[in-house]
Amino acid sequence: MKILEMTASQIADMILNRQLKAVEVVEQVLNHIHSVDGNGGSWKPQPNDFDDDKIHAFITVTAEQALEKASEIDKKIESGENLGPLSGVPFTAKDIFTVRGTPSTAGSRILANFIAPYTATPIERLEKAGGILIGKVNLDEFTYGSSNESSAFQPSPRNPWDRKRVPGGSSGGSAAAVAAFEGAFSIGTDTAGSIRQPAAFCGVVGLKPTYGRVSRYGLIAFGSSLDCPGPITRSVLDAALVLKVMAGKDEHDSTSSLKPVPDYLSYLGKSIKGMRIGLSPDYLKITYFNHEKGTIEQELISQEICDAVYKTADILSKAGAEIVENVPMPHTRYGIPAYFVISRVEAASNLHRYDGVKYGYRTKEYVNDLKSLYRKTRGEGFGIQPKLRILMGMYVSAAQYSAQYYQRALRVRSLIRKDFDDIFDPNGEYHLHALLTPTTPTSAFRIGEIYGDSVLMQYADQLTVPANHAGVPALSIPAGFDQEGLPIGVQLVGPDFSEEVLLQLAYAYESSTANEAWRRKKPILS
Repeated sequence: MKILEMTASQIADMILNRQLKAVEVVEQVLNHIHSVDGNGGSWKPQPNDFDDDKIHAFITVTAEQALEKASEIDKKIESGENLGPLSGVPFTAKDIFTVRGTPSTAGSRILANFIAPYTATPIERLEKAGGILIGKVNLDEFTYGSSNESSAFQPSPRNPWDRKRVPGGSSGGSAAAVAAFEGAFSIGTDTAGSIRQPAAFCGVVGLKPTYGRVSRYGLIAFGSSLDCPGPITRSVLDAALVLKVMAGKDEHDSTSSLKPVPDYLSYLGKSIKGMRIGLSPDYLKITYFNHEKGTIEQELISQEICDAVYKTADILSKAGAEIVENVPMPHTRYGIPAYFVISRVEAASNLHRYDGVKYGYRTKEYVNDLKSLYRKTRGEGFGIQPKLRILMGMYVSAAQYSAQYYQRALRVRSLIRKDFDDIFDPNGEYHLHALLTPTTPTSAFRIGEIYGDSVLMQYADQLTVPANHAGVPALSIPAGFDQEGLPIGVQLVGPDFSEEVLLQLAYAYESSTANEAWRRKKPILS
C-alpha cells in the first residue's frame, strides 16, 4: 500500500516500529499536496489560480514546521523514547482553529492578517500525541455555509470525486483533503452538520461528538451552543483513535465535560448482537417552505440514498443488531427553522468582537470617529454571509421580536431534544442504542448550483442539524456511490456520550463491507 493511502493508525504503527521515517511520510504528503492541490486559497486570488483540475483544499501549508517536527520524532524514536499514538501522522486542521504563529483566518478577509498567539486545545493534544500539522484548510467564511463556496479565500475547495462539485461545508476543505490523501486525517467543526455533510459528500468518515466532549478552546466561534470539534478520517478506527486523543476536560473551556473518556478503540470489533437500531420515516423526507407558493411542502430524499440506509440496516441486522422501524421523530422537520434563528443570534453576538481595533483587518480609509471605524472595517472585511447573519441575528433577538422568533426557536430545540430522549430512554417504548438515517438528502451538488440561496443551502443540513440541537453524538460513514459515481453517506446518532457505541456499530458495518467493490474505488487525482 502507498504511504499516502495508509490510515493514521497504519502510519503510526510503522513509524513506531521503525518501518517508516516520519520525515519520509511528511515529504511524500507535501509533494502530493504540491501536485494535486494547486494554489492555496487567497483573498486576493489571481486568474491563473483557478485551476479546475486541482483540489484547492488549503489556505496555508506549514511545510517547514511539519518537516522540523517529523525530524524531531525520528530522533526520539532512534533514542528509544516512548511516543504518542499518532507519532509521525500528518494531519490538517480547518482554519477555524487557532495555531500559534500561523495565520488563523476563519476563511474571512477580516482575519486575513491574524497570526494566532496560542494553539487550540484539540490541536495541542493531537501534536502532543505525535501528530504533525501540515496545514490549515479552507472553509465557508466563519463556517457559514454548506458548500465551502462562501470563503473569502478563493479558489474554494473542489470535491475530489468530481471537481465540478462542492466538497460540502463548512468543513469541506478538511473532507476534501482527507479524500484526496492530503494528510491522514483532519479536524473540523460541526454546528449543523459541517463535519458529517462534507464527509458524506467526499466519501470519508466524519464524527460530531457529544457537545462538551471535545474542548472548544481556540475555536473561532460561530454558534457557541452548537459548535462541536471532531475528526474526519478514512476509517472508523482512525476516528476512534483521534477522538480519544482530543477528548476530555479542559480547564480553559468551562463547557467541556468532566465525564471520563473511554478507550474507544477497545469497543471496535466487539459483537453488536442485541443492539437496537431505529429507522425513522421523518428522516427520509425534507420539509421546507415554498416561498413562491407560501406553502409548507415535503419532498422525499434521493431513492439511492434511501436504499443505502436500508442496505446498511440489513448488513447490521445480519451482524446481530435488531432493527426497529417507524420510529417517530416528529420535530425533525423544525430543525432548520429553529437553527436559522438560534445560530444567527449567536453568530451576531460572536461577530461583534471584530471591530478593527484589537486585531485583524482594519479599513485603510480615513475615519474621524469609532463608529465609522467599526462600520467601514466590517463593511470591507466581512463577506455577504456574516453580514446576513448579523442582520438576521439582531432582528430576531430584538426586544419586540424575541418572543416571536428567538424564544420560540429555543422551545422548538427543547422538543427536538425530547424526541431523542424518548427514543433512547432505556425504559421507553423504543430503548434504542442508535438511530440510523441518511446523512444528506442528496449527493454532492454542482458548484454554483444553489450558492446564493441561503434558505435552500440550509436545507442540505436538515438531516444533520437535529443532533446539534440535542447535543448528541452523530457519525457519518461511507455507504457506497450513486449512479453518477458520487459518494453516499449514512448517519448513526446516539444518546449523550455514546460515541463508543456509534463507533462499534460503524466498525461492524465497515468490516462487513470491507470486500465490496465500492470500497476499492479511489478519486482520480491529477
